[in-house]
Amino acid sequence: MNVLGINSVYHESAAALLVDGKLVVAVEEERFNRIKHGKQADFDNPHQLPERAVRFCLNHAGLTARDIDHVAFSFDPAARRKRYRSEWWDPRLEETFRLRLGQVRGAIDDLLGRSLGQRLHFVPHHLAHAASAYFPSGFDRAAILTIDGIGETAASSLAKAVGTDIKTVETFEYPHSIGFIWEVFSGYLGFSHYDASKVMGLAAYGDPEVYREQFLSVMRADEVNYGVAREFLGTHPDRFARMEAIFGPPRYEDAEILPRHADIAAALQVATDAAVTAAVRRVKRRVPSDNLCLAGGVGLNCVTNEVVRRCGEFANVFIPSAPHDAGTAVGAAFAVHCAKDKRPPERGNATPYLGPAFRRSEILAAVKSAGLRARRSKSPARDAAGMIAGGRIVAWFQGRMEFGPRALGNRSLLADPRRPDMRAILNQKVKHREDFRPFAPSVLAEHAEEWFEIGMPTASHEFMLFACPVKPDKRDLIPAVLHKDGSARVQIVSRKSNPRFHELISSFHATTGVPLVVNTSFNDSEPIVCTPNDAIVTFRKSGIDALFMDDVVLTARG
Repeated sequence: MNVLGINSVYHESAAALLVDGKLVVAVEEERFNRIKHGKQADFDNPHQLPERAVRFCLNHAGLTARDIDHVAFSFDPAARRKRYRSEWWDPRLEETFRLRLGQVRGAIDDLLGRSLGQRLHFVPHHLAHAASAYFPSGFDRAAILTIDGIGETAASSLAKAVGTDIKTVETFEYPHSIGFIWEVFSGYLGFSHYDASKVMGLAAYGDPEVYREQFLSVMRADEVNYGVAREFLGTHPDRFARMEAIFGPPRYEDAEILPRHADIAAALQVATDAAVTAAVRRVKRRVPSDNLCLAGGVGLNCVTNEVVRRCGEFANVFIPSAPHDAGTAVGAAFAVHCAKDKRPPERGNATPYLGPAFRRSEILAAVKSAGLRARRSKSPARDAAGMIAGGRIVAWFQGRMEFGPRALGNRSLLADPRRPDMRAILNQKVKHREDFRPFAPSVLAEHAEEWFEIGMPTASHEFMLFACPVKPDKRDLIPAVLHKDGSARVQIVSRKSNPRFHELISSFHATTGVPLVVNTSFNDSEPIVCTPNDAIVTFRKSGIDALFMDDVVLTARG
């Protein structure tokens, strides 16, 4: 049975394909259309499908539209209509949203060139999130916590999973949205609504105590409960006046970042840690288990994730590589498979390497089309490691692209973590972004615990989702990946999960004695590069010294 999963309702448009219960491909639309997040989150566009992602999934699997048995869409319009309350936001916006949701069926039929009828299934958004985390986890039973901006009307959901059955046990309905609060404060601090990662990085430079009391009027938490004040959410007409009265005037884009901005970010981070921890305790009481699956966009907050992991409520914590909305394409497909096929789906396949790969002939054709000359490397991993050890910045383009927002060694920019100036070089000359933004280390699994306080290992450590403290005796050795608070957003690299990337880091370790490299996404104010052409364009316009695509090498001087 072939199940196509689609997400397009808000943002992070994506498609995924299950073949006989196995996840064979998953990819985000932004990788193809080169528009960040695939499209803007808008009341007026849930029917704008990830057309390129869908076509890629079919082509990758060697299927046609006629071969698709079921399509799973990660939103339930009927649940939205049933639970929506008119006082939440402008009813005219809601009317537009429902109109566009009503066009989803026709848009999917048009894309596939056939009428799906009862083969199209609208899967509740938080169920799709939950399934996207649970089935790759490998657990046979678990508590599941989904926290994001909003599903149909819920901002957080608590669920219980046993075997192939997932049941919601409780929801925190709008306005209790941690995700929306981060969107609002990202805008208030002069970033875009998508820039929660910038606010998270800025928080390490601030003092949370300065605005801790003020934040109690925005978001509160106790032992097993949290709440968000609706007056501060993005649809409330007086939110800016309320925020300015409490926190002072907003920062505007490109304005200087002041200490109070960092203090606000720090208070937001601490309040979030408390709110999510309360929800974790609550789901533990409702669903006693040793296993927790965490999903939703808030699951990208690596600082909070580390707090959750260390709080001790659950022995095992799993977060997928795409906990944000893109992952709901995967989860919706899993949910429909379980409903329509008696055979259980594949469990425990958590690989993020689910996107496009390119043959050497395609790479060489792109190089020729760009008018460049390349050389072949007999040992790309060793040669790249040598360049990195020599202070160069290397673009590493290998194998299948990652699914999710993190570059995990297949579409990465790599550099030497020992250099104190490397973070500034990467931020200013390559990534063209704010100086306070940190960079992540990718570390050999065999040596991770020697350099970082990893604690109980989880497969999710391979997805760069936890801010782990750096061991005190190692901090001076890797200044390029040491954040202001002494942590680093670690990716553990095993030989099994990514053998070529593991070989590169091993070569760097043999040369330098340091078993890790700086790893950041291969992009420059754009979606992560997907194709060889994308890679060459970004290589030529930024301060990258060398580009390795398979065993094909381009250098800045070449």
